[in-house]
Amino acid sequence: MARRANLSIFKDKTGMETLNIFEVDMEVQEDNPENFELDPRDKTSREKEEPTESIILDEAEPDKTVKIGARLTEQVKKDVTNLLKEYRGIFAWCHEDMPGIDRSTISHNLAVNEKCKPVVQKRRSFNPERSAAIKEEMSKLLAAGSIREVKYPEWVANVVLVKKKNNQWRMCVDFTDLNKACPKDSFPLPRIDQLVDATAGHETLSFMDAYSGYNQIKMHKPDEEKTAFTTDQGLYCYTVMPFGLKNAGATYQRLVNKMFARQIGRNMEVYVDDMLTKSVTTDRHADDLRETFDVLVKYGMKLNPAKCVFGVPSGRFLGYQVHQRGIEVNLEKIQALARMVSPKTLKDVQKLTGCLASLSRFIAKSTDRCLPFFKALKKGKGIKWNEDCEKAFQALKDYLGRAPLLSKPETAETLYMYLSVSEAATSSVLVRQEDGIQKPVYYTSKALLPAETRYSPAEKMALALITAARKLRPYFQAHRIRVYTNCPLKLILQKPDVSGRLTKWAIELSEFDVEYLPRTAIKAQAVADFVAEFTKPSIEVARMMVEQNKKIFKWQLRVDGSSNTHGSGAGVVLTTPEGDSIECALRFDFKATNNQAEYEALIAGLKISTVLGADEVEIFSDSQVVVNQVLDEYHAREESMITYLELARELLERFKEYRIVHIPREENEKADALAKLASATINIWPNNISMIHLLQSSIVKTKEVGAVFSERNSWITPIKEYLVNDILPSDPLEAKRLKYRATRYSVLNGELYKRGYSRALQRCVGPEEAEGILRSIHSGNYGNHAGGASLAHKTLRQGFYWPTLFADSKRVAARCEACQKIANNIRQPPELLQSITSPWPFAMWGIDLIGPMPTATGGAKHAIVAVDYFTKWVEAEPLVHITEANTISLVKKNILYRFGIPNTIITDNGTQFNGRKFRELCDKYGINNYYASPAHPQTNGQTEAVNKIIKHNLKAKLATKKGS
Repeated sequence: MARRANLSIFKDKTGMETLNIFEVDMEVQEDNPENFELDPRDKTSREKEEPTESIILDEAEPDKTVKIGARLTEQVKKDVTNLLKEYRGIFAWCHEDMPGIDRSTISHNLAVNEKCKPVVQKRRSFNPERSAAIKEEMSKLLAAGSIREVKYPEWVANVVLVKKKNNQWRMCVDFTDLNKACPKDSFPLPRIDQLVDATAGHETLSFMDAYSGYNQIKMHKPDEEKTAFTTDQGLYCYTVMPFGLKNAGATYQRLVNKMFARQIGRNMEVYVDDMLTKSVTTDRHADDLRETFDVLVKYGMKLNPAKCVFGVPSGRFLGYQVHQRGIEVNLEKIQALARMVSPKTLKDVQKLTGCLASLSRFIAKSTDRCLPFFKALKKGKGIKWNEDCEKAFQALKDYLGRAPLLSKPETAETLYMYLSVSEAATSSVLVRQEDGIQKPVYYTSKALLPAETRYSPAEKMALALITAARKLRPYFQAHRIRVYTNCPLKLILQKPDVSGRLTKWAIELSEFDVEYLPRTAIKAQAVADFVAEFTKPSIEVARMMVEQNKKIFKWQLRVDGSSNTHGSGAGVVLTTPEGDSIECALRFDFKATNNQAEYEALIAGLKISTVLGADEVEIFSDSQVVVNQVLDEYHAREESMITYLELARELLERFKEYRIVHIPREENEKADALAKLASATINIWPNNISMIHLLQSSIVKTKEVGAVFSERNSWITPIKEYLVNDILPSDPLEAKRLKYRATRYSVLNGELYKRGYSRALQRCVGPEEAEGILRSIHSGNYGNHAGGASLAHKTLRQGFYWPTLFADSKRVAARCEACQKIANNIRQPPELLQSITSPWPFAMWGIDLIGPMPTATGGAKHAIVAVDYFTKWVEAEPLVHITEANTISLVKKNILYRFGIPNTIITDNGTQFNGRKFRELCDKYGINNYYASPAHPQTNGQTEAVNKIIKHNLKAKLATKKGS
């Protein structure tokens, strides 16, 4: 099927300029992109309120009626009617019909903090109308036994009257002071989104509401008097749980969870006092209701018949309109918004944004649509309702007039997600597919913080995904999510030099089953607002995507080689399409000319680009010879140059498109600096730079000599198979664990590397190679027979990693024969540690001598050692003879000239430390020279400890040497 890409820039209803990129199916759509349907709203007519009819529960009392659905079949209507008449005792028509829940089941305990001082509020006065309303309500509560008279209460509150919708008064009590003294009950309330999703899709529903639900729970007997309040009639307290008490909602939820534990999630949903019985088929609804009514009878809970509706296909639940087809926005909220006039004050704007926040699930890119309102709120007092605000306000009214119908996901169904990033927000939509039609499940949107606006486009896209995953966590946990995006999110989250922020997000996302797929043509109305992934800030990236037919990569590679008397190396700087830089230094463990080093840099850069998925690359090099030979303008005559050129061209053929350019060295500063760093003799480099050692030239064919290390069936194999070939174990739990682990690894030049927060890339090795590495570091030419933990850290610093590194290090150190022979054999009993503290670095030094030892090259048989008490830094020099001049030389060269003048030097009483010239040196620079007591080495304990380590290492190295 033929396709073409379209690019269009238009202004949406909020006035924001947006770039849209989408594929158009040539066989379905005409060439004009305006034919594309950009209205995401469902064209199905909005559900009106379900028709009901009233039935009389008792012929002797015809005024006692309840409502049932008018569309029920005759048989179901008969069954439901008979059931309601049978259980007519579960309804309460007044407070006297409500005995309440037994205290043995539950009671409300205030748990007042005894340290809080009781508060008696000053009595308030009311006008005659309100006083009459209070008196009438008090009579009802006294008759029902909900309140009683109280004497000498410590806590006293005032009555508050609130106007109802029917213009009647509701009496409440101001428990503000009492609530401050009560700890919060952290009992969790159900997630409204999950309850609504669980309700949608059922054929028949019954909505129930408890009669004064809170008042059906009784107060804990000792806490009754704490609810005391004052009126003209006297002082009274509640015997039942009143409205307005802290933790009342948690107590009620705890009760209903206990009552309906066997039904919740199966045929019933409960949120505090809102109850709903649901049936997949209408024929089963009477049986489901009977099960619910039996529970109500068992616990003595009463329903309010005026607020109950039974056997209807749809209705309002927790602010949403739910029915079998899905979830709709509450019609009352839409009508309230439609009647709302343009805001004029700050309070009006806050009211508007609050209303829209409750509808955000239905609004595609809600933050972008509401952006003018947020800007108006930032201005504080005296806001100005400008033209942009009015346009956005009217656009929202129009949009919500036909808001989309949200669908409910089926169990274990694969869901799809589209992402979008604008200047001010990230947005997403979760959709499901039914009969080839994509239906929205949930819209999310988040305003970008000031720091987040400076993220790269790719990081913003990753932020959009992680925001959606956090908001829609239940969906991500229960379903496989396919993310349609043209941004290389998977590659970005797994690239070697990924930032700590992206690594954290990658680990968080590894918990879920997320798959990344390239975008296809968007035809569903539900996701029309997500046709464009990027808006204005990423227009350049988007244009590139269109121009190159979905080739989103625009990679830049800068390379340079360096060769000198100390060694040779190369520098590689690879810039991704998102503007991130991957910096790598390569140190050659072989001799190379300058031109060979330039070719090695080019070849290494091309290999890294290939591994990271670049399909086109622009190469910059300051080597005129290499660039012109690749462009076939210069001829390569030397055999090595010909071989290098053939290898470079072979690698370049792997790219769909490339361009190589010669630039001056001044424009290649980063790569040049990396090359010089790699060719230098230093062994310390910044943690943010990857340093790779090349053991042999790229054009040398490897001969299989000696040990061959196989990764087959090692711990490396499954991680590489997942990262390279996307192969996961068949066991879902193992697959989940592998995806979590793989977020910290990358594959580079066919090798697996582990990413760290504070170290460069670490090459992963198998068990056989690991053993050789440990033995080389522990007892090789440069090994110092370190202990287990020290050996493990040395191995990490050398750039190697495997999961059992620390355990293996301890094993190798424990089995070393030389270490066993010269191990410490402590016979002295332990004593209290007498520590000497130094006030600042290099302020106090200890100096001592070691020897005589086996004669070394040059006749050296002794060593002089100096250690700083603060940093534990050690300076040591070999000595042929122990003289005062040698001691002074060490102090000047290794201490004064390097670290400055110390405050104190601690030594023993040897003549080399007690001579006239040494004392004059100390007096000249104002150094306090303290001498250790004879036969008391603890005085200079830090130096003695270092001496022991030096002797231990020398013994281990020389133990098997002839003549030692």
